[in-house]
Amino acid sequence: MVENILVVGSLGQVGQELVESLKADFGADRVIASDVRKPENFEGKFEVLDVMDKEALLSVVKKHGITQIYNLAALLSATAEKNPVLGWNLTIDGQFNVLNLAKEGHINKIFWPSSIAVFGPTTPRFDTPQKTIIEPNTVYGIGKLAGEMWNQYYHQKYGVDVRGVRYPGLIGWKSMPGGGTTDYAVDIFYSALRGEKYNCFLSETTALPMMHMEDAIRATRTIMEKPAEQVKLRTSYNISAMSFTPEEIAAEIKKHIPTFEIEYHPDFRQQIANSWPASINDAEARDHWGWKEKYDLKGLVSNMIENLKDRVK
Repeated sequence: MVENILVVGSLGQVGQELVESLKADFGADRVIASDVRKPENFEGKFEVLDVMDKEALLSVVKKHGITQIYNLAALLSATAEKNPVLGWNLTIDGQFNVLNLAKEGHINKIFWPSSIAVFGPTTPRFDTPQKTIIEPNTVYGIGKLAGEMWNQYYHQKYGVDVRGVRYPGLIGWKSMPGGGTTDYAVDIFYSALRGEKYNCFLSETTALPMMHMEDAIRATRTIMEKPAEQVKLRTSYNISAMSFTPEEIAAEIKKHIPTFEIEYHPDFRQQIANSWPASINDAEARDHWGWKEKYDLKGLVSNMIENLKDRVK
């Protein structure tokens, strides 16, 4: 079967790299990027699209004969706290529109990313299991938890093939961060390479689960390519690669840039980080569909510095 793929929210950190990965395998003609605005000098097929507009979404699906949708549209954690109604509506109303397209037979398969934000302050913080206490206290986390449950419901009730993973903090060099609580771990490289002291908005001992963007894209592609019977959870899978603190990533950066300096001035994002796990247990993803990361902290830092050193001014 020929697959025509729509990536919603394609201008975000994940979206930009996912579109390029999909194009490489399916061809540029088969991958349609979309977002609420069109970037300058975009190469390939692009649709200006608001996922909350059901009729516009259906029109794009019919126009391009779409068979799969990757719905990445969301306001990230810190941004959603400043605009909770839009954060909720974008996450839930948008996903309802996509789920209903599958229910009505317009598309065959959906990817929808969840997040470690579904967990909350009552969740066990270390080695957090797939199934545990889940009581998020952020707009982003509440929306992602609700989305997980609706995805499972649509799969069980209507047979919708929807798949997802719970992303940890994502660190990549191809795009700028987009307002997440874990984004310090991207920003820190820009300061280090510019010779600037970095002002970290989390405390030095705040451990959070993190992942190289390359691994996140690989996890996304892998779960979508596996036979349906291997995807046994239709909420979203825990996936993990590493956990570290700002202090630990700073120390690793200093091995490459000995003059690097960092200060810690926690802001409102500290409270968000405190409600999230320090480390994740992803045994189900490894067992069900063979998840395995490539990058640890040492490899991540080396890769980021190598790729950013000629790009940062």
